[in-house]
Amino acid sequence: MPSTTAETLSLVTRNVSVAPLVLLSAVDHFNRSSATKTRNKRVVGVLLGQNDGKNVRVSNSFAVPFEEDDKDPSVWYLDHNYIEAMNDMFKKINAREKLIGWYHSGPKLRASDLEINELFKRYTPNPLLVIIDVQPKESGVPTDAYFAVEEIKDDGTTTAKTFVHTPSIIEAEEAEEIGVEHLLRDIRDVAVGTLSTRVTSQLQSLQGLHHRLGDIQTYLKKVLDGQLPVNHAILGNLQDVFNLLPNLSTTAAAPSSRTGAGAAASTSTSTTTLGGGEGDLAYAMSVKTNDQLMAIYLSSLIRAITAFHDLIENKIQNRQQQEEKDAAKKDAAAAAANGESSGPNGAAASGSNKDGKDGEKKDDKANGVNGDAKEGDKEKK
Repeated sequence: MPSTTAETLSLVTRNVSVAPLVLLSAVDHFNRSSATKTRNKRVVGVLLGQNDGKNVRVSNSFAVPFEEDDKDPSVWYLDHNYIEAMNDMFKKINAREKLIGWYHSGPKLRASDLEINELFKRYTPNPLLVIIDVQPKESGVPTDAYFAVEEIKDDGTTTAKTFVHTPSIIEAEEAEEIGVEHLLRDIRDVAVGTLSTRVTSQLQSLQGLHHRLGDIQTYLKKVLDGQLPVNHAILGNLQDVFNLLPNLSTTAAAPSSRTGAGAAASTSTSTTTLGGGEGDLAYAMSVKTNDQLMAIYLSSLIRAITAFHDLIENKIQNRQQQEEKDAAKKDAAAAAANGESSGPNGAAASGSNKDGKDGEKKDDKANGVNGDAKEGDKEKK
């Protein structure tokens, strides 16, 4: 067990990342157990992954049979034989995934957690405890990671075992993201648009930020009141956060479009209004918001003009196509009319030609008969 401040800080500064598959498995475990037990019963499981000393990656988990007495926290049952059997089977599937800790559905630490953690020390030196809130009431990361340490008291009395909190994040690989997206597709409302989804995610992020700021305020108030000791590591982290904030001092910025007394009055007014921290922040936020809205406005105008241009082009093309169709119909009608008018004239001309030929034939026959008659008269003479 770590017994020095340096070793405790080494545990606190570890990077703990939890895969989404672990959260889904824990929620499924809780729902299956709730079908046969009361709703307040918590569930316990084993965490699998890699622990290289600095980074702790929780990639898989499995459920464990667990029972406890609600009235007496010291009475509990955990099937460690089942843990060993399942651990051996998971080693055959993926040898890289090792037993690194355990989880329960919380939502807070229990009195028997230290004893259960001692049981898991059979399999790993420093078991990681992750409390997964399966029914979160507030937005944010639903996991809390802890390592067990021995707390050294200032009065020199016997050390006591306790849990120290370490930050944790939800991180997934590309293949896991695809799988989780596929699993969540059934419960996601497809009718919800992209804009509403973005607004909802931003609202949840702001609610989580508000909750974290409230925790910081509560901690600092307790430190000022003497209820909690000063922790320089926490104060250093807070100072790092404040150093990352942008410089929003804009008292020198004043409107320059107006001249004379009006400009001087407006300058003095803006300087007076922005002299306080809240005025500076409000002015800076309004300037940034106006810049973003201007970009959105320009993009909307460009999109509308482009759509209007496409509409005009479509109208022109449709009109040209209609005119071509009308011209083709007129040409076809004119050609048909010309064909009908030339048909009777041709028939009459051919008929007259036939009659002329027949008359000529009849004349020839008459001439032949007359010639034969003349020759007969000559012979008789």
